[in-house]
Amino acid sequence: MNPLLAKLQPYPFDKVRANLAGATANPALQPIDLSIGEPKHPTSALVKDALAGALEGLSQYPRSLGLPELREAAAAWARRRYGVAELDPATQVLPVNGSREALFAFGQTVLEPNARVVCPNPFYQIYEGAALLAGATPVFLNDGRGLEEIDWRGVQLAYVCSPGNPTGRVATLGEWKALFELSDRHGFTIASDECYSEIYLEEGSPPLGALDAAQRLGRKGFPRLVMFTSLSKRSNSPGLRSGFVAGDAALLKAFLLYRTYHGSAMSLAVQRASIAAWGDEAHVRENRRLYAEKYACVLPLVQDPLRTEKPDGGFYLWIETPIDDADFARRLYEQYNVMVLPGSFLARESQGVNPGSNHLRVALVAPIAECKEAVQRMMQLARSL
Repeated sequence: MNPLLAKLQPYPFDKVRANLAGATANPALQPIDLSIGEPKHPTSALVKDALAGALEGLSQYPRSLGLPELREAAAAWARRRYGVAELDPATQVLPVNGSREALFAFGQTVLEPNARVVCPNPFYQIYEGAALLAGATPVFLNDGRGLEEIDWRGVQLAYVCSPGNPTGRVATLGEWKALFELSDRHGFTIASDECYSEIYLEEGSPPLGALDAAQRLGRKGFPRLVMFTSLSKRSNSPGLRSGFVAGDAALLKAFLLYRTYHGSAMSLAVQRASIAAWGDEAHVRENRRLYAEKYACVLPLVQDPLRTEKPDGGFYLWIETPIDDADFARRLYEQYNVMVLPGSFLARESQGVNPGSNHLRVALVAPIAECKEAVQRMMQLARSL
């Protein structure tokens, strides 16, 4: 058995189940589950029709490199979205089976044993798992702390998540500039997880992306930088397992070699559906409108003793609690039949603190009436404490 498996922590949702073990939800109230960031809006008919119309592709082995038409569709979307006019679909774009698989596999491609990997904290647990199973050591950059507080010696990979999961925070151009300068100095690779990039509240003001930032700063060819994106949140297609990576051609050449052996080629039917999805923005704008309505409805409901802020992107509320987050989540389930994710389960203790403590991640994925009802129940519990 691989001894590195013993270093993995339980996944956050396993911790949720353990936290609720033995608890009984209030049967008088309808259950509402806002603990998992799984999109619930309908998948566009455009995507479903394209998938159904390409089922003959099931009789063929797909190539890891993907169809040229898919790489071009992805590159064309990135050019429109980020203005990266020189992005080459032949060498700087690679289809992947969702960002989760790719973020993990990329770590296995670029890391040497005993390397160090910088992860945001709180964070998406795949970053930590990718580091540990590559024989590397995760180093956590606590939310709100500066890049200068990290010892960058020996770092080979830095994961960035913007908009962040769970905070919704977007990295600024100044922060990208500082990170690029550190990468130049120490030679580490940057993996930018942007799966929430198309969920934002101000239509016409999309979040800054890594490729966009690199181009603005004159970094031709995106040295030591790869961006990861997905259709899961953008197009409400988590079951499609489709996304792409883009950036440094040399890194993607090595990543393609790894993936050829890894056996992770995308089904041709899924590729055809993905081409349709990347080529359409109408369904994406409608998706944003639905999330914007939810935020407009629920944000005013979060009041003392709970605290939160409007996020820059994503579909989460990151709520500060007056008591221990796991205790609050358990009471919320027992008394009000609402499930949320304790923030401490999404973070690690670093520099003496767990930056997720006394926070809840609330995924606004349910219908608006359920989201409103859930937050109202949370406020009832908070005011009773």
